[in-house]
Amino acid sequence: MKKILFSLLALLTLAACNDDFMERYPLDQVSPQTYFRTEPELNTYINGLYSYLPLPNEVFSADFQSDNVETKAYNRVVAGQHLVETDASAAQWNWDYLRKVNFFLENYGRADVPPETRQHYAGIARFFRAWFYFDKVKRFGAVPWYSKSLSSADADLYKARDSRELVMDSVLDDLNFAAANIRANAPYSTVNKWVALALKARVALHEGTYRKYHNLGNERKFLEAARDAAQAIITGGVYKLYSTGNPAKDYQDLFTAEDAKVIEVLLPRVYNFDLKVTHAANGTFITPTLGGPGLTKSLIDSYLTKEGTPFTAIPGYDTASFYSETQNRDPRLAQTIRTPGYTRLGATQKLVPDFDNARTGYQAIKFVTGTTSDGFNTNTNDLPIFRYAEVLLILAEAKAELGGLTQADLEATVNKLRQRAGMPNLNLAGLAIDPVLESQYPNVNGSQKAAILEIRRERRVELALEGFRYQDLMRWKAGRLLAQPFNGMYFPGKGTFDLDRDGKVDIALVDNVPTSRQPGVQYLKLGEVFVLSEGSKGRIIAQPNLNKVFDENKHYLFPLPRTELVLNPNLVQNPGWE
Repeated sequence: MKKILFSLLALLTLAACNDDFMERYPLDQVSPQTYFRTEPELNTYINGLYSYLPLPNEVFSADFQSDNVETKAYNRVVAGQHLVETDASAAQWNWDYLRKVNFFLENYGRADVPPETRQHYAGIARFFRAWFYFDKVKRFGAVPWYSKSLSSADADLYKARDSRELVMDSVLDDLNFAAANIRANAPYSTVNKWVALALKARVALHEGTYRKYHNLGNERKFLEAARDAAQAIITGGVYKLYSTGNPAKDYQDLFTAEDAKVIEVLLPRVYNFDLKVTHAANGTFITPTLGGPGLTKSLIDSYLTKEGTPFTAIPGYDTASFYSETQNRDPRLAQTIRTPGYTRLGATQKLVPDFDNARTGYQAIKFVTGTTSDGFNTNTNDLPIFRYAEVLLILAEAKAELGGLTQADLEATVNKLRQRAGMPNLNLAGLAIDPVLESQYPNVNGSQKAAILEIRRERRVELALEGFRYQDLMRWKAGRLLAQPFNGMYFPGKGTFDLDRDGKVDIALVDNVPTSRQPGVQYLKLGEVFVLSEGSKGRIIAQPNLNKVFDENKHYLFPLPRTELVLNPNLVQNPGWE
């Protein structure tokens, strides 16, 4: 099905990959008097707006900027070492895309088509405008709101920021319009009514919780909007969790399938080798030169035991061997990282973690397909942008933050995710507060504190490597977690180790790599790249000399670029970046 539909949508996807459809159709060459007349013309222009979808590798690499992942080259944002950019584009203070959206909204009404058709395309344009502004507010806080396409001579081009309230209320207005007017049935991999509701739920949850934990006020309006949008999707009954009844592989299949599991994926990013629209998931996670992302011990510890109890409640959990810490765990762990017995899809050879590709020892497999896609940038498995699992988690979190979460709500949301994974249900009755989660999020309070903490755990596990974690920490005011050491696998000392207990040595921790190496053994030289937390023993520290900081007074927002502050004296720099 994908190959057929992809040819019909080639313009859409190729425009997204070229990242600037309107470079081929400049605004000064698209005459509204002669162009916006027919539905094909509306559709062609709107297809160009799909360039805003996440770029091919951003779906999974966005999580590299979080406490879920440690890469070979440290991330300046995570380390708290990012600077005030001079260039607007480098700072992501760019507005060209918005002008394209507003240009359409000023001219689509000229089309000689039924009102429903005009409103459908206007809804998609407003969907993308809302997404654009959501990203700007997450990054900079308050920004100028523009609802018209500006020229270089327009005085409003140099106005001050509008209030965060005005901008986010306008975003909600756009999303309400989009959800009310975009068609419920739309071509594969395009925005429909349900996708608009999913973005509304995502935006409103972020804004509601950001307002709550940063003491901005007026959070209930947004939390209720998130709740209602997520509930509308669930009530609509179009989507459900993908499941074949096999908890050992269903979760992984979602991310390695050639064609998106559209029963769960509301909006996929579609890939096709023949059209040279590909991504690099395999290369990213199995090729040392592409970043070497290793997942962190903190993330691994988040996965419960199969009995549904915290792994961190087990005595000695922090010094457990790799084999021991991966046994009897939430099955999603073995579908997210290499665990003992792991084999590549379509292969039979058992593989242990490759420390060249994952310095922490926890090597991701979530988006990794068979060996035929091991060449650079040759993956064609579709990637999810919106999926039903996120919708369920939004509903649960919004209700808990509002103080109204019930057991019935858990049965309809979190417990469906746990059941798909073969895990016990989460029950409100007698739910104890996990002290590890409590230490991570000390600002959570109220009668549903324990539930909020467990929902955050579920979100971190279910959505790992899908690009949510950094902004989750920002909205929860938990940025200090970025400054903590990102640890890896534990070793009791130097020597040789059989990671999967198959009777063969897999790794040797040494002071000096021997001239004659034993075949099949990875040698980690201590004191250079690899350092143990306690000197001669402990957890791998992938960036031992990195002094990370998180400044609570400035790092929740990014700085505005210097050039824009000079060009527009009405702009004021974000606090702490002056």
